[in-house]
Amino acid sequence: MGRVSDAKVKLMDAVLELIWTGSYGSTTIDHICDKAGVKKGSFYYFFDSKAQLAAEALDASWQDRQIELDRIFSVTVPPLERLQKYCDFNYKVQGEIKAQYGRVLGCPQVSLGCEVCTQEDALQKKIDSIMAYKCKYIEAAIRDANTAGLTHVADAANMAQMVIAYIQGVLTQARIRNDLEHLRDMSRGVFTLLGVKETEAATATA
Repeated sequence: MGRVSDAKVKLMDAVLELIWTGSYGSTTIDHICDKAGVKKGSFYYFFDSKAQLAAEALDASWQDRQIELDRIFSVTVPPLERLQKYCDFNYKVQGEIKAQYGRVLGCPQVSLGCEVCTQEDALQKKIDSIMAYKCKYIEAAIRDANTAGLTHVADAANMAQMVIAYIQGVLTQARIRNDLEHLRDMSRGVFTLLGVKETEAATATA
């Protein structure tokens, strides 16, 4: 079966691609093994179930993505610029995905979470923890924007939830309509929610 580490990584890569481009429910263990080029026996050597594989794959993917998000949301970056860069990052990633798969695929956690939230508790909890972590990045940026006098948000934690909900909604619309243009002005909606003045928003987008 080749090197053990290669087989496990191939399985994790395969499950993420299959459930993101298709669905969790329609993806079988046979599909995953075929996509990965790994024998079924190897699957059960590493994982007890499809849900366990998906959870570990999501976690590994998230750890890779955190490296980029840590850079975007670094405290050395002005707070409004962090939010602008995050919106730009989403647009860039979805553009790359559309170029590869021919479709805008939106947020994998939202797509998968909506499908499994009533079926797979462990997987749902993993998705929820990732989404909560994303929210913390936004909350920190809002708090710093408040401190700098750029925003006057009374409850940064609640507003961060609203901003994330808006971003996820826009990503979902873009997925449904297969249209990147829904993502082009994402930052405008974020700044509107935060009550950012046009002059300050223009500085962040410059």
